[in-house]
Amino acid sequence: MKAGTALAAAVLAADVLGRAAGWGALGPGPRTRPRVALTFDDGPGPRTLELSAVLERHGAPATFFVTAPHTAAHPNLIQALADAGHELEAHGIWHRPALLLPPWMEWAQVRWHPRAGQPGLLFRPPYGGHSPFTRVLARLARRRIALWDTEGRDWLDLPATELARHTLEQVRSGSVILLHDGPEVTPELLDLILHGLHERGLTPVLLRDLPMQRIGVRAGLARLRASYGL
Repeated sequence: MKAGTALAAAVLAADVLGRAAGWGALGPGPRTRPRVALTFDDGPGPRTLELSAVLERHGAPATFFVTAPHTAAHPNLIQALADAGHELEAHGIWHRPALLLPPWMEWAQVRWHPRAGQPGLLFRPPYGGHSPFTRVLARLARRRIALWDTEGRDWLDLPATELARHTLEQVRSGSVILLHDGPEVTPELLDLILHGLHERGLTPVLLRDLPMQRIGVRAGLARLRASYGL
């Protein structure tokens, strides 16, 4: 019974401290600079070139957190993103919450990266999920966990105008905006967000140019309140 209680406590702590609070991970950049970072999870795929075209039209760079299977299936898209000046970072091998992966699979998940061998490698866990091992494995693999503070919610069945309005209400200087390379609505949503950022005097930059900052206690408490509606 005690072992089961300890395991449940470790799982709960991983979710609360790692995903919801994000303590120790990388989050938004300085709030004093009029910069934001656009990030896309799950690609590359059929929507990648359309997203890249929207970004090019606005002169905006972005960071793409790509998966191993999609990278292997679409090496031409990976090269196209790199050639366009976008940043490529890791979203893992299996798009599953970390708690559903045994430790040896999570080790492979954290270690994989499309730019293996280069410095400053980031890993964004699917769903932002953490197991009790995630941070330890990331440290061993010399990866930094990269989260976000603003969600485009493009997985919802809502009009792009409504999603853009909600996103732009949340965004601030230094924000890291989470979008996805896949949903049909995302290219239109991206266009609306970019127009809105321009009107607010906010400039999109790559994550490395933001730059992201470590999430401390105060920022983590604010994330906790937002995550659980407190």
